[in-house]
Amino acid sequence: MKKTYSPDFKAQVVLEILKEEKTVTQVASEHGIHPVQLHRWKSQAIGGLPKLFTDEEKKVDSVKAEYERKLQELYAEVGRLNTQLSWLKKKGIRVD
Repeated sequence: MKKTYSPDFKAQVVLEILKEEKTVTQVASEHGIHPVQLHRWKSQAIGGLPKLFTDEEKKVDSVKAEYERKLQELYAEVGRLNTQLSWLKKKGIRVD
């Protein structure tokens, strides 16, 4: 059966490797993980570092702001339509 590890655990182990206080083999034997797997995790972590310094948060914030703006527009439109419908019903105009 294949073992699965949490992202937090992987990050902790990769940090141990990056500190270079112990060899990869030592860290692997301490945690019971094959050294090749640790090298993969380390490569994956180093490869993902540039993404940490991008403006992803700004993109997410702009998408949220656009969503909120559109939501407010739609609520305003629903309000206008309800008002018009009420006015038409009050005047006795049939609305199907």
